[in-house]
Order: sequence, then C-alpha cells, then structure tokens
Amino acid sequence: MGIKQRLIIFNFLEFFVWGTWLISAGAYMSVTLKFTGIQIGSVYATLGLASLFMPAIMGAIADKWLSAEKLFGMSHLILVVFFIGVTQVASFSLFYVLMLFVSMFYMPTIGLNNAISYHILEDYKYDIIKAFPPIRVWGTIGFIIAAWCIDLLQWQVGKEQFYLAAIASGVLGIYSFTLPKIPTSNTSNQTLIQRLGLDAFVLFKKKNIAVFLIFSVLLGAALQITNIWGVPFLTDFEVDYKDSFAVKHSVFLMSLSQISEVIFILFIPFCLKKFGIKKVMLMSLFAWIFRFGFFGIGSPSGLGVMFLILSMIIYGLAFDFFNISGSLFIDKEVSPKIRSSAQGLFMMMVNGVGAFLGGYASGLVVDCFTEKNIKDWSSIWFVFAGYALVIGIAFALLFKYKHNSEENFNQIKH
Repeated sequence: MGIKQRLIIFNFLEFFVWGTWLISAGAYMSVTLKFTGIQIGSVYATLGLASLFMPAIMGAIADKWLSAEKLFGMSHLILVVFFIGVTQVASFSLFYVLMLFVSMFYMPTIGLNNAISYHILEDYKYDIIKAFPPIRVWGTIGFIIAAWCIDLLQWQVGKEQFYLAAIASGVLGIYSFTLPKIPTSNTSNQTLIQRLGLDAFVLFKKKNIAVFLIFSVLLGAALQITNIWGVPFLTDFEVDYKDSFAVKHSVFLMSLSQISEVIFILFIPFCLKKFGIKKVMLMSLFAWIFRFGFFGIGSPSGLGVMFLILSMIIYGLAFDFFNISGSLFIDKEVSPKIRSSAQGLFMMMVNGVGAFLGGYASGLVVDCFTEKNIKDWSSIWFVFAGYALVIGIAFALLFKYKHNSEENFNQIKH
C-alpha cells in the first residue's frame, strides 16, 4: 500500500472518531441528560479548555522527546477508556470531567495528525500544498460516515455514539504505530524554552502572523457553534414538525455540511495560489455570516428547508478555507524543527482559546433567548451572524498582506 493510501486511512479514522459524537452529543445532553444551555456549552468548551495547553504540550513532546506517531497512538488508546467512561455517568459534574479528559487527549491529535502527514509527505518528496488536501478530504468523509452511522442507527440521543467512538479510537491508536517513524529533534544543545516547545511562540514577533493568530481565536469561537447547537435547533422543531425529515434525521442533515467540506477542500490549493491567504480567509469569514443567517430563517418545511440546505452547502467554504488553509499557511512560516509545536500553537488558538470562548458565549446567548424552555432560535442565529460580520470587516482592515502567486502564497509583508 502506497504512503498516500496509508495517510488516507490515518486521516479517515482520525475524523471518524470525532464524527461519532461531535454533532450529536449536544442532543444527547439536551434530550437524555436534560442539561441546560450553559451546561451543554461548557461541555463543548472543554474542547477549548484542553486546547489551551494540551496541543502545545503534545507538540513539544513530539518535537523533542517522543516520535509523533507513537504519541498519537498512545493518545487514542487512552481515549478508549474515557469514551467508555462517559457512557456510565449521568450527572453533569462527572460528565464534564470525563469530557474534559476526552478533549485533553483528542484535540492535540488534530495538530499531530497535520504534523505527521506533512512530515511524511515531505520525506516522500511530495508538494504538501497539492498532496495534503486530497488526503485530508478523507478525514471529512470519515466524519460524514460516522455521523450517518449515528443517524441511521438512531443513536443521536443515546450513549451508543460513545461506544462507537471508543472502537474507532482503539483501531486508530493501533494503526498509527505502523506509520513511518517521525524523528525528534536533538535537545542536547537547546535552551529550556526550546525544550519545552515554547519556541513556536516566536511567531508572535511577526506582526502579520500575530494578527492572523489573534483572528484565529475570534474565528475559532464560531467554528463549533453549529456543531453544538445545530442538532438541538432542529430537534426543537419536533413539536410542530415531528414527521419532517429534517427533524427525524437531523444528524444526517447536518452531515451535509461535511459533504460540502469534501468539495471545497479540493479548491484550497488553487485558491491559495490564486488569491492568497487574506482573500481565502475573507471568503471563510463572510461564509460564516450566511451559515448562521440561513439557519436564522430556515425551518423543516416549505422554503425554510432550502435555507437549511444552503447553510449546509456554505459550511464547506466557511470551515475549510479557514481551518485547512490556516494550517497550511502556518506550516509554510515555520522551520520543520518546530512543525509540531507550531501546529499545536495554531490548534491552541483556534480550538483552544477560540472554542473555549465560543462554547461559553454561545451557551449564554442561547440561555439569554430562552424563556420557559422555549428558545428564540432566529434571534440566536442572527446574533451569531452579526458576530461573524464584525470580525470579517475587522480582518479585512487589520491583516496587511500582499499576495504573490509565483511565490506560492509565501510572501508575507511584515
């Protein structure tokens, strides 16, 4: 089996694990465990809380001491225990603690996945910008298939979703040990800062990179909002539209977002080289306005269904053109010696600080527009759309960048 095919399996399983629960756990907590909006938001905020420190720590360990593929495998084997543990509790406090541990060991593997894939492709003399997106797209396909399994088996509000996550994580943990070894750096002549992996923070000395990372936080706050609230939003239509496809198969409908990812991710190499990172990021930022806005006017019947579907279609542009392009952009700006640390830093800003703030803030917004257990979803989604509009305008004004396609989007104006 060729190295590309092996990396396809690697990426497929990595995001299959996430797809088993990310967009359905909110419904499980809301319907089965009866958690409040702020409780559900705080559980999803563990993704951010863990990403504040774990990706940087894991990245440093992978760069300096333990080869990345082994650290990746160990993390997924540990996850098996916590996924099973989640199925055994119903109280908010215990559920929160276990999901925090899930986040602590899963979120760093996203950055490690990128670093491992980049390193192996580079070793095999592939152009990363051209080779990685078609490989990474299989991660999205894995996410979609996992979500479809949950939907077709009607596990949206059941604990079975976490059992499936445990099985997939165990398989991936074992599989990762078969990948080519990723070498660590020689630490004998390094400073304490370098040994701790904090040298990736040197990126903040570059003005444009610092601005980019700050906006990564602000956009990171938006990334998980529809993952948290999309299925609960559709489930709330059950009273009036019980037999609607959008309600009965809410997870399937949400997974159309990931199908959109499959399409848009393939355009990333062309768009980065043609338009540069600033225009690509602006496309993403303004796509989020439509993502939230279409939810605000959508419903499971009539013309409303079209708006829901349009929201799913625009998601691929909104997510891929930021998350994947941002990772490739950061990779181009760092030395291979700190590649894992730099990817960990990017994940910390996006899925750490950003997701943490977004989880809690979105929960507060939802509770603010909830009265007598009835949520004003239109107002909620329009608030989120307004947020995306503000940061989109701010990014256009503050991020100074001149693209040169012949230099492979790598000319940065400092």
